[in-house]
Amino acid sequence: MDYTPKMEKAMQQSHKMGYAEYSRNLDNRLAVEKKRHQEYEKSKMMVTEMKHQVYK
Repeated sequence: MDYTPKMEKAMQQSHKMGYAEYSRNLDNRLAVEKKRHQEYEKSKMMVTEMKHQVYK
């Protein structure tokens, strides 16, 4: 996969590390993916709550 400068900037802003560091270190990868998963679950819950509020 080609990694663009915009992707590198987003990685730096979100996770305080560059793609090279992310790809080199398994612990970093696991931490980033865990954070992404938590954010995904949180957003799913927010959407569900909003849907419940709309249909009340």
